[in-house]
Amino acid sequence: MLIWIIFAIMTGAAIFALLWPLGRGRALAFADGADARSLYRSQLGEIDRDLARSLIGPAEADAARAEAARRLLRAAGDDSGPEGVTESSLRRRRASSALALSCVPLLALLVYGAYGSPGQPDQPLAARLQADPSRQDFALALTRIETHLAANPSDGKGWSVVAPVYLRQGRYEDAATAFAQAIRHGEASPEAHAGLGEARTLSAGGVVTAAARASFTDALRLDPKNPRARFFLAIGQEQDGNATGAAEALRTLLAEAPADAPWAQAVRQRLARLEAEKAGGVAALAPAEQQAAIRGMVEGLAARLQTGGGSLSDWTRLIRSQVVLGDKAAARQSLVLARARLAQEAAAPAALDALAEELALKEAAP
Repeated sequence: MLIWIIFAIMTGAAIFALLWPLGRGRALAFADGADARSLYRSQLGEIDRDLARSLIGPAEADAARAEAARRLLRAAGDDSGPEGVTESSLRRRRASSALALSCVPLLALLVYGAYGSPGQPDQPLAARLQADPSRQDFALALTRIETHLAANPSDGKGWSVVAPVYLRQGRYEDAATAFAQAIRHGEASPEAHAGLGEARTLSAGGVVTAAARASFTDALRLDPKNPRARFFLAIGQEQDGNATGAAEALRTLLAEAPADAPWAQAVRQRLARLEAEKAGGVAALAPAEQQAAIRGMVEGLAARLQTGGGSLSDWTRLIRSQVVLGDKAAARQSLVLARARLAQEAAAPAALDALAEELALKEAAP
């Protein structure tokens, strides 16, 4: 019912806007006449003043008064019938009024019937927010949760809801904050710890930092089978230079994965890349030869990065490998060079600081 009242008010306003100019013609027609009468009365007063100052004679004054009086009478006589209002113009004005009164509401009803939804019930904001979540406006729902958390920062459940959303949106620092808040306020589940570790890893450019490792370890303490924590810890092993241990961890994770696990494909791809890197035959060599081959690969990586280019992940892998090989002096040199090469990347300085702290290379920081 309310919608029809609103439509009636809107239609009335539209008709009034159309009829208002048509009804103002008479008042506008007399504006000039009133001004003329005022002018002629002023002329009569001016004649009397000129006569008193002897600027004109009595005969001239009488003639001027007569002429001004005639003009004043003509102007006063215009009140009986405004100029420009003829029978034909009056008919046109009435026809325009009738057309506006009939066509505007009819046109509005036709347009609404064709494109509107007269049978659809009202949907106020409160009802939309309580509807099926799959049909809610996602941005509206996220804003609602964020507003709630701003007023209730200790709501761990709310933080646990919004944290995965931030992670999917690529807002890794916000996701890390949200997961940490969820854990702090009573939602310390394995998934929350694993999510915190993933957010910290992604915010560091894909490097499994010491803080991320601690989060993954906490997740495995609560759930030793947590696939996300196991996957990222295997990546951490790879970044440490332990490709064999990383591949073995990934194989075990795949062997225990459910048949329809959505993350299994990512694990297979990572394992395939590791196995392709080992296809050169390093694993088949004797232990001493393996060490020499690994050292040669690390030196080749160092030479490539020193020449130019390289991502944060490449530099991290090189520094970790040099530490594993016992060459901390080379690792410190690589750390200094990495700082210079990656100075323009927002996440690089913090990630390199964490790496130096973890590998006891912090004294090399400038």
